[in-house]
Amino acid sequence: MMRLPKFTYRVPKIVSDAVSMIGDAGADAMFVAGGTDLYPNMKRRQQTPKTVVSVTRLRELHEIRGDASTGMSIGSSVSLTEICEHSVINRDYPFVADAARLISTPILRNMGTIGGNLLLDTRCNYYDQNYEWRKGINFCMKKDGDICWVAPSSPKCWAVQSSDLVPLMVAIGAKVKLVSASGERMLEARDLYNNDGIQYLNKRPDELLTEIHLPPRNGLRAVYKKLRRRGSFDFPVLGVAAAIDVAPDGTVREAKLILGGVSPAPIEVSEAQQALIGSPLDVERISEAAEACYLKARPLDNTDYVMGWRKQMARPFVQRALEELRRQL
Repeated sequence: MMRLPKFTYRVPKIVSDAVSMIGDAGADAMFVAGGTDLYPNMKRRQQTPKTVVSVTRLRELHEIRGDASTGMSIGSSVSLTEICEHSVINRDYPFVADAARLISTPILRNMGTIGGNLLLDTRCNYYDQNYEWRKGINFCMKKDGDICWVAPSSPKCWAVQSSDLVPLMVAIGAKVKLVSASGERMLEARDLYNNDGIQYLNKRPDELLTEIHLPPRNGLRAVYKKLRRRGSFDFPVLGVAAAIDVAPDGTVREAKLILGGVSPAPIEVSEAQQALIGSPLDVERISEAAEACYLKARPLDNTDYVMGWRKQMARPFVQRALEELRRQL
């Protein structure tokens, strides 16, 4: 049985106390919400904070405000189950609720939070193992070692971004609010992620993610598709988020195509987007966009399934996403 290491557990009741506690504890401290990612990582000794600051009792992090006309603000500690069941989210942003339903299992969605999913640790076959297994290969670059076993000659870690909500949030232009003892800042979701398996977040350890801001709908349509071995529980080995804004004459005015599960950061495929903008969303344009995503996807041997097949799947999954959006027109 894997056991948690010893740590100090702090439970603040207001945001200012939470960021003060994390600042006082220093580099060996981490925030925790549902704990569905952090606690298993601590058991495997992948992450070993000496102090854990719980944000579960910060009331403002559980609030959901707004609607499609003004945009929505979702507190980072809102559970994934709440996202799935919230009436306004299902009415005004159904694609967010749909993506949340694809995460893990009902029991874990009861614990897991939207903020936790956006800050999910990157994953890899050589990293997500217990301590003894990793010690047997002399560890890996992401934790305690010097070599990325996925690409041994690479100077960087290739652990992949495996969140289901990240590609969608990037596609729809969501923003996140980060708060620390020195102030607060708002980031575009796309700017929160770095293409590095170790330094995968553009976020300081002392910063607390407090809110996710969804933009006003204004005709925006979006969808998320996920490839995994089983119909539940599994992380994505490919995620496709597509978002479009269509003019009254059927012409695509704006388009976003984001790939997840194939790189340390979500990949925006600009060539696919350009193939759609300025034309109707027809079979030819969908095919062009799918081909562009296939060319851009370069998965490595760091998750489930053969990497060449995962690349092949980019084409049909993009087609399915865009065809679903076409049916909504």
